[in-house]
Amino acid sequence: MWELRGLLNEITYINTIMPSPRNSPKNSRDRRALDNRLEFLSLIGQKSPSPPDSPSRRKDYTGSSGSPQTLPEEDCMKLNPSVVDIALRSLLAIDLWASKQLGVCAGESSSWGSARPLMMLIEVSGHGIPWLAVTLYGLCKSDSSAWCEVLLNLLFALVLDLVLVAAVKGLVKRRRPAYNRMDMFATVSVDKYSFPSGHATRAALVCRFILHHFVLALPLRVLVILWVFVVGISRVMLGRHNVTDVICGLIIGYMQYGLVEYFWLSPVSAPFLFSLCS
Repeated sequence: MWELRGLLNEITYINTIMPSPRNSPKNSRDRRALDNRLEFLSLIGQKSPSPPDSPSRRKDYTGSSGSPQTLPEEDCMKLNPSVVDIALRSLLAIDLWASKQLGVCAGESSSWGSARPLMMLIEVSGHGIPWLAVTLYGLCKSDSSAWCEVLLNLLFALVLDLVLVAAVKGLVKRRRPAYNRMDMFATVSVDKYSFPSGHATRAALVCRFILHHFVLALPLRVLVILWVFVVGISRVMLGRHNVTDVICGLIIGYMQYGLVEYFWLSPVSAPFLFSLCS
C-alpha cells in the first residue's frame, strides 16, 4: 500500500516538472539540468517509502539518534575505574601470584613436598584445640590465685579469638586457595573460608600474652617470636591461606590482645569464675 502511494506521488511530481512539447528545453544547458533532475528522482524512487512514524517510534528514534544518553553509574564506574580500584585489583593479583609461588608444600608432589609433614606439625602447634586443652589442664592443676588469674584470662583470649575469627570469616567468605588440600586438623564449617588465618591470629595473640605475663629467659622469648612467624609462613607454604590472610591475621591477633587487657578478668570483676577455679 505504501509502495503504491509513493509511486503515484513520484509520477505526479515527475509530470509537474516534465516539460510539454511546446516548452521543451531549447539549449543544451536546459537539457542537462532536466537530466540531472530526472536522475535525482530516479535515485529517490529506488528507496521504498516508509510509513509515517508513530509517536512511540519517533520517541525511540529521538532517543537513539538525538542527544547522547547518559550511561548508568555502574557502567561508568566499570569504564572509568578509580585509582583505588586499580590499586586493589593489582594488589589482589600480586597476592594470588605470590601465594601460589610460595605454596611449595601444598602437596606431596610439590617442590618441597617432603617437608609437608613438618609443616603440618607446625600447623597443629598453632591450632586452637591444643591451646584450649593445655590451658584448661593448667587451670585444673593450678594452686595459686595469680596463676589461676593468668590462665583464666588466657582461656578468655583463646575463646575471644575463636569467636572473632569465625565472625570475620563468615562475613568475608573468601575461599581458600584452589590448590589447598582439605586435610587440615579438626576443622569446622567456617574453616572452609580463608580470611583471616586463625592460626596467625592465635599465634600473635598468644605470643603477646606470653611475653607480657610469663617470665621467660631471653632465648625462650626469641623462640616464641620465631614460632609466630614460622606458623604464619607454614600456612602459605601448605597452601592453606594467601599471603594477605596471614598478614591480616597477625595484625588482628596483635590487636586482640588490647581487648583482653581492657576486659581483664580479676577476682573483683569475675568472682564467680575464680570461685570455680579454687
